[in-house]
Amino acid sequence: MTVPESGKDIALAVGRIPSGIFVVTARRDDAETGFLASWVQQCSFEPFQVSVAVKHGRPVAEWLKPGAPFVVNILEEDQTELLVHFGKGFTLNEPAFINLEVNRAEAGAPVLTEALAYLDCRVTGCHPAGDHELIIGKLVGGKLLNEGRPMVHVRKNGSHY
Repeated sequence: MTVPESGKDIALAVGRIPSGIFVVTARRDDAETGFLASWVQQCSFEPFQVSVAVKHGRPVAEWLKPGAPFVVNILEEDQTELLVHFGKGFTLNEPAFINLEVNRAEAGAPVLTEALAYLDCRVTGCHPAGDHELIIGKLVGGKLLNEGRPMVHVRKNGSHY
């Protein structure tokens, strides 16, 4: 049996790869921001590292250079208010944390206190990955903040978010 490999078939299959929904936060000098990310994955045991895919052209990518701090905030499955809040997007000079309770990780990147957990990271590398940049971050801290299940997303089509 021959399996068809049309672009549409591939996109439908890729869309079934489950991913989490995360809020990645970053700080640079006195400025800070946050954005939704779905392509976050552990990529190393020793040391603990994660990868975050950031679409080319996102201004925050300029902040995520080697040595820069960022936090991956892991959302709980029912935290749709945070999904809506960060889903609208923020410019780098726009306050992203109004009416949200935040703490600061060791290097100052915001931690959403309502999140299920957080990972405090430092960028160790940036690698081109098609229309995204793959940011690798070494974990320097993290904590489970609440009990619950992480938010998981399955797309209908792998050609768009």
